[in-house]
Amino acid sequence: MNLYPAIDLKDGKCVRLLKGRMEDATEFNPDPADQARRFAEAGFSRLHLVDLNGAFDGRSTNAAAVSAALAATDAPVQLGGGIRDRAAIDGWLESGVARVILGTMALRNADLVKAACRDHPGRIVVGIDARDGRVAVEGWAEQSDMRAIDLAKAFEDAGVAAIVFTDIDRDGALQGVNASATAALAEAISIPVIASGGVAGIADIQKLKALESTGIEGCIIGRALYDGRIDPAEALKVANGDA
Repeated sequence: MNLYPAIDLKDGKCVRLLKGRMEDATEFNPDPADQARRFAEAGFSRLHLVDLNGAFDGRSTNAAAVSAALAATDAPVQLGGGIRDRAAIDGWLESGVARVILGTMALRNADLVKAACRDHPGRIVVGIDARDGRVAVEGWAEQSDMRAIDLAKAFEDAGVAAIVFTDIDRDGALQGVNASATAALAEAISIPVIASGGVAGIADIQKLKALESTGIEGCIIGRALYDGRIDPAEALKVANGDA
């Protein structure tokens, strides 16, 4: 199972939000490049970046910070937040981002997402952020009536590399990952699923590892890494099946 340490960017700095609220941001590192290097040195082979300002603004806002992080590590980076048109998709993939994450566009313009999947095989990830099982978009500011599982099924056979499934009410809250909902989604589709939101300790990684056969491909870890609740070496051992 893959682990994705998260670098969430607000005003060029690494922060963590509580349940997606921009006003509840805690700054952890003012230097995204330094944070990317720290995660690589800790042994993580992948990175998850989110342009938080971009998610709300509808366009990439923290481009300089993203570029700095890309330059600081050879680890493959997946990027989400504010990527809302084909030019942005192509631009980021050409600039060195390994995969782009499309959330709002998955709900608003599925045809664009599917076309990008055809043209960029294995490099398009769909982000599904849910509150009470319903999809939220525009930086989680707007709630839709679409069920998360129905949106995921709409992309079966489209060539989506993975689904990042976030339980918004647990994101940044250290309340524990919603393993049951993540596994239910993974079992319902053939697309690999990456769990996000609420990972608070090694026990959460163990839960997801035990459910790996359902189609859970990995998990994103944020606040628990920054505040020391999760030891990187121990987490990697669990994810790799060595503990």
